[in-house]
Amino acid sequence: MTHFPPNPWGDRRRVRVGLLGGSFNPAHEGHAHVAETALRLLALDEVWLLVSPQNPLKPVAGMAPLAVRLASADRVAARHPFIRATAIETRLGTAYTADTLMALRRRFAKTRFVWLMGADNLAQMHRWARWPRIFRAVPVAILARGPYSQQALATKVARRFSRSRGTPDGARSLSEKQPPAWVFLHTRLHPASSTAIRARNNNP
Repeated sequence: MTHFPPNPWGDRRRVRVGLLGGSFNPAHEGHAHVAETALRLLALDEVWLLVSPQNPLKPVAGMAPLAVRLASADRVAARHPFIRATAIETRLGTAYTADTLMALRRRFAKTRFVWLMGADNLAQMHRWARWPRIFRAVPVAILARGPYSQQALATKVARRFSRSRGTPDGARSLSEKQPPAWVFLHTRLHPASSTAIRARNNNP
């Protein structure tokens, strides 16, 4: 199946879309596992892999060019008919997730977005620019990642929106809920790691 990235100018489809952002340096089986798990547990129509031009919290050194990272995400997406890879932030002109979500909501007015992230990201989300706006823009699904789970649920972010946390039983209807709304899903941990892949590639 041929995969096409989302139209940067938007569309009017009524679909439920999970957004999995990251550097994808490179994309790997773990990203595919998260996307496929989200499709199933959240009853999504699609998952978009949002390949960041440059994560403001990560160093430029060691970051592969955007085209290379997008190509690796394309290879992951090509294995599943409902996963799509895109560098749409370059067209939106946004550098921060909060701004990206607002731009996507304007351009894809009929789409029900859900922000997807691992528990490791929730643990340091308080460092993200305007992070409360993310929870107020779209529903959020946190996928547990091993030792980060308990740490993540004790963070400033989780405490701030504790009253908006739903149960895993309601995950399939998360995309229909009015934000702030989020769930924490205990899922199988996948061993793949971008850091480990880069180390292996650098030391053949």
